[in-house]
Amino acid sequence: QVQLVESGGGLVQPGGSLRLSCAASGRTFSSSAMGWFRQAPGKEREFVAAASASGGRTNYADSVKGRFTISRDNAKNTVYLQMNSLKPEDTSVYYCAAKAAPLTVPMTARGYDYWGQGTQVTVSS
Repeated sequence: QVQLVESGGGLVQPGGSLRLSCAASGRTFSSSAMGWFRQAPGKEREFVAAASASGGRTNYADSVKGRFTISRDNAKNTVYLQMNSLKPEDTSVYYCAAKAAPLTVPMTARGYDYWGQGTQVTVSS
């Protein structure tokens, strides 16, 4: 079993930055792909970014390419999402997710086995 806890959300002005963190429990973190998703009210959960177990492979949604960066520290069992140049349309609850597979980088929600509880990100002036 893997438990994921997100942190770092909050209120930020357009153009600002935030860094989300997701701390994972369990011994499988270093062999798990990790992803970030987001869900706004009334909308489906959408893919944001993902990283392979080593962090050597990453995928991003087109809407965040060049603005968001996913990274991970396997020694700390933590994955990060650095979000720059934030826009009001980035406002969502952000979730991290884990897949116990070292070489994949899933880009769909059903590709993940474990989920955190989410952290709210609000971009507004």
